[in-house]
Amino acid sequence: MGNSNNEQKFVKEITPMEENFSQWYTDVILKTDMVDYSPVRGCMVIKPYGFSVWEGIQRVTDWRFKKTGHKNAYFPLLIPESFLEKEASHFEGFAPEVLWVTHGGSEELTERLFIRPTSETIICTMYSKWIKSYRDLPVLINQWCNVVRWEKTTRPFLRTAEFLWQEGHTVHATYEEAQEETLQMLEIYRQVAEDELAMPVILGAKSKQETFAGADRTYTMEAMMHDGKALQAGTSHNLGQNFAKMFDITFLDRDGELKYGWSTSWGISTRLIGGLIMVHGDNRGLKMPPRIAPIQVVIIPIATHKEGVLDKAYELKKQLEDKFRVELDDREEYSAGWKFNEWEMKGVPLRLEMGPRDIENNQVTAVRRDTLEKFTLPLDNLEEKIEEVLEDIQNTMFKMALENREKKTYATVDYDEIKRIFKENPGFVKTMWCENDECEDKLKADTGATIRCIPFEQEHIGDTCPMCGKKATTMVYTAKAY
Repeated sequence: MGNSNNEQKFVKEITPMEENFSQWYTDVILKTDMVDYSPVRGCMVIKPYGFSVWEGIQRVTDWRFKKTGHKNAYFPLLIPESFLEKEASHFEGFAPEVLWVTHGGSEELTERLFIRPTSETIICTMYSKWIKSYRDLPVLINQWCNVVRWEKTTRPFLRTAEFLWQEGHTVHATYEEAQEETLQMLEIYRQVAEDELAMPVILGAKSKQETFAGADRTYTMEAMMHDGKALQAGTSHNLGQNFAKMFDITFLDRDGELKYGWSTSWGISTRLIGGLIMVHGDNRGLKMPPRIAPIQVVIIPIATHKEGVLDKAYELKKQLEDKFRVELDDREEYSAGWKFNEWEMKGVPLRLEMGPRDIENNQVTAVRRDTLEKFTLPLDNLEEKIEEVLEDIQNTMFKMALENREKKTYATVDYDEIKRIFKENPGFVKTMWCENDECEDKLKADTGATIRCIPFEQEHIGDTCPMCGKKATTMVYTAKAY
């Protein structure tokens, strides 16, 4: 495809993932113009191509939120220091990462403000004011916003000092309703990851040590990256009555009694974009699943100096743009081969080439980004054909990611084997656990891996915990993680 010298130039610009996966990732996000480093330590500038991926994630997620009765609101970025006294145990986990505001102009503030690392404090304060009766429940609110956590080690999308996310915060009359909400939101995240991003995930509960501070239970979806490491792609927390008691969120129930509410919180962030890149990308660059791709189809006119080629390409774009996200690359300063490689690097799912011969034969030449397969499509009923191809690309990308996960998933209760796997062939190790904190700590100290989740779908791998040899009570997924 295209000019071989240009092709080599592009491939050389990206470090092969087998050689250095971390450098491959950095090369890809910079070369595809998704982000740039900012003058502020640990912060990223999300450029239009990267931000449009986030807009796509917002679109498909927000639609699902609203369909289940949730509404969007916005709460302040700055939170008074005094709010921390109410939730000291929760805040303890965030304390080292908090950024403080001490001055307004040249005046020192009488009370310091902190920039939200998460919004439980400010939102719960408002809920205690708004909720008075069972008639006010449930409260189903979400906000799309930025948060700041002064991280020591950062990497664009995966871990940055400031990042974009959504955080849902709900209050319910009963524990059962809160639990139902917690699992419903996790299922929405699964749909977004698997159905839209073509990213297979494992659903389950976090261990007690990994549970969100102040939550009764934390549920997670874990995805495997191309290098065998795990990514926590989204979490949903049943907060029980912990925050209701801290912030005095009470309501007069039907029986005339004053009761504490039951709350939940849940979130996904721009790290999903990092996951998308590391699950699907290859040594040519990005691979975008069609449903979330900023550009689904790129049209490249061939031999534009020949009469009628550009006109026909513009006509084709007009024909397709009502149904698909389409770009036409009519830049004259670059060769067709250069363009092929650039759009492949950007991960556009389908490329349509149109030259004099294609026009003569009433067709376009199509190239899939997922398989690099080249074929022709007749111009008659082209929209239907493209729709079929894009749907097949979406499904194929999910299957390819699932095959990679299955290939790098191992099951064993032999501790020496577990240590060997994490040293030689990183991936997911399914094993048994006695649910003892010491064994969890031992695994982390010996291997650098952690218990990613206690999956909903349990399997019997063995009877003993490999870390201590005692009776096991549950099956867990373990992995090194981002």
